[in-house]
Amino acid sequence: MSRPLLIENARIVDPASGKDAPGAVLVVDGVIAEVAFGAPIGVPEGAEVVDAKGLILAPGLIDMRVFTGEPGKEYRESLQSASDAAATGGVTSFVMMPDTTPVVDDGALVDFLIRRAKATSKVNVLPAAAMTKGLGGQEMTEFGLLQEAGAVCLTDGRQSIQSSSMLRAVMSYAANYGLTVMHHLSDKSLTGDGVMNEGLFATILGLKGIPREAETIPLARDLQLAALTGVKYHAAQISCEASIELLAAAKKRNRNVTAGVSINNLALNENDIGRYRTFFKLSTPLRSEYERQAVIEGLRNGTIDTIHSDHDPQDTEVKRQPFAEASDGAIGLETLLAAALRLVHSGDVDILTVLRAMTSRPAEILGLPSGRIAQGAPADLILFDLDYPWHVSEWEIRSRSRNTSFEGARLAGKVMRTIVGGETVHTHAEENQGHE
Repeated sequence: MSRPLLIENARIVDPASGKDAPGAVLVVDGVIAEVAFGAPIGVPEGAEVVDAKGLILAPGLIDMRVFTGEPGKEYRESLQSASDAAATGGVTSFVMMPDTTPVVDDGALVDFLIRRAKATSKVNVLPAAAMTKGLGGQEMTEFGLLQEAGAVCLTDGRQSIQSSSMLRAVMSYAANYGLTVMHHLSDKSLTGDGVMNEGLFATILGLKGIPREAETIPLARDLQLAALTGVKYHAAQISCEASIELLAAAKKRNRNVTAGVSINNLALNENDIGRYRTFFKLSTPLRSEYERQAVIEGLRNGTIDTIHSDHDPQDTEVKRQPFAEASDGAIGLETLLAAALRLVHSGDVDILTVLRAMTSRPAEILGLPSGRIAQGAPADLILFDLDYPWHVSEWEIRSRSRNTSFEGARLAGKVMRTIVGGETVHTHAEENQGHE
């Protein structure tokens, strides 16, 4: 039994209810016991009192696409180091992709990861299970056993199922269990040896491009199969206007369709690659500024449901390579919130919409009780300063890997306190001094 926690004088931003107003929150035994707007809350005996001094109190972020190195490549990222990075960035829950060694395609591995996370992680680790054995796209896994072991959704992570008949079988089987299928969109025959967005800039750099059709063609197929099977379908990563148009049309007919976008495709574009900077080699690739603006509009109008970090730790050996030979991926747990707040500071998207895409919408899609500030909800909360200026420094990164797309970036918005299950798991140095 932990001490009650009272957070007062906060600006409560709760996307689930649409509230953005001054108030206070009382936490008892890891659960939100009371939320008060305007009027003060009585202080229980022995409670810890935090004066937020006007900082934003929001639900903890739920990141739907995080890769770790554990098991198999702990030198890149362990569950403990990933959770440290997550807590620092205000992520209180993350969906762990099954791309590990061995692949998470067996119930025993799901059970192991849940127990391992409970022992070593500060935040909630939600294992996703592979749709196909070994992520090979050929043979389905045992969905029922994986769900029973604790898998929150099904995905082949970085891999994309190429066979339409296999994907139809996966969706039909998943629909029977009510499991969400989260699918990465990549037509391998079109992606080929491409390493960045197809276009003039790729030509100038002398690099092979990846056309937008490598995303839109499998998306069109997936949306038709989702309608056919009735599965809960989540398009993992959207990056272009044509995909937004397909999704908008599908959503009018099918309420079970949702879509996510990487913070990288919202905050960066292909020009950031500059002179072959491999930290910007990503899958899905960074697109043109026109496509970035289209994706922002898709977020603003609700066609895109979620924002995720696509946290993908890679070591120096596979990143310090010629661009075409370097591995895809960038870390992002620690910069997710601040990078997303760029859209708020620029006036492109309001704060409720941005936070909704990282809190209540992921919770709704995955069937989680968190992602909201309401009586009875888990006390997974963050307290952050919307305008706090900071500089992304490689030496302050909590992740074991350093491959951030935001290295050297100047950001505004810093998490001052992260609370998971009523327990404070991270405090910023200045919060310790000024907000206790």
